[in-house]
Amino acid sequence: MNLIDADELKVFAGKVLEKAGVNSENAQNVADALIRANLEGVDSHGISRLAIYTERLIEKRINPKPNILFEERGTSILTVDGDNGLGHAVSSQAIKKGINMAKQSGMVGISIKNSNHFGTASYYCQMACDHNLAAMAFTNSPPGIAPWGGRKAFYGTNPIAFGFPTGNSIPVIIDLSTSIAARGKIILADKQGESIPDGWAMDENGEMTNDPSEALKGAVLPFGGAKGSALALAVEVLAGVLTGAAFGPHVNSIYQDTNKSPANVGHFFILIDIEKFMPFEQFTYSMNELLKEMKQIPKAQGIEEIRYPGERRNQEFEKRITEGIPISANVQEELIRLGDKFDISFPKPQYSTTI
Repeated sequence: MNLIDADELKVFAGKVLEKAGVNSENAQNVADALIRANLEGVDSHGISRLAIYTERLIEKRINPKPNILFEERGTSILTVDGDNGLGHAVSSQAIKKGINMAKQSGMVGISIKNSNHFGTASYYCQMACDHNLAAMAFTNSPPGIAPWGGRKAFYGTNPIAFGFPTGNSIPVIIDLSTSIAARGKIILADKQGESIPDGWAMDENGEMTNDPSEALKGAVLPFGGAKGSALALAVEVLAGVLTGAAFGPHVNSIYQDTNKSPANVGHFFILIDIEKFMPFEQFTYSMNELLKEMKQIPKAQGIEEIRYPGERRNQEFEKRITEGIPISANVQEELIRLGDKFDISFPKPQYSTTI
């Protein structure tokens, strides 16, 4: 692994996206979301995705200059047509508008159709927490999970995320895929020539596999068995059916060359202004009491600290913002080639590591 400075990596990503036709504001939104994922240790949703986004932008399978349409239906509903733009840019703009609406009405539901992969759902929950709002985020994705009892991918891995401010720099951020592992981790393992752990996925014949390429032809397993499959269906309804986006097997994958139609991914957000329910200070006091008491319960054998969701991300962020972001040799070579295409130099490593 080589360690690359986060700011330099963000500048590189932004320049590449602009060369691919994305306007400056949207390019910076996407670059920020990608690098934030890397900084928090979610490398499967970080800059390793830049090459495929760029390829699809050049091919116009993703619209580099979308005319994003926003419609406020009353004071608490915002519907968005992303015009096949990059999901990070579409969602960031929608959340910014939604924050202003929620500050007025107390709560807002945001539906988005005609979008693409939007990175980590946690990113948008963090945006809300920065404005003292609580948030819920849902998105569908190309088929990745078989319905319980099936052996063919049907639902997306369909993440669910929650964000709750704490009054300090580390909000509670819960971000989970309804699959036992995010499909992006399998894509990254395939790119890096690594195997995947037991119990993650099955091949197209329904047999368990450790080969990521075979897993990508088959299906990822839902977490919690039938319960995870049921949650994937619930997200499919919210993000696919209710938004008017594609759903189930009709969500297209930008990684496949056989179907070049737009992905038409759907997202659904709920933003809540805590001040409309109680004084913010009262909320954060109770939140911190809850977390403090949780941390004080007896620890299981071998556990040094009980952490709440969001703390690990913050610890990794603090480490990587100082030391740099680890980039594997395969991903770095891909990014160097991508930069060469646009005459953009890839940042020089700070130093190498064996992690």
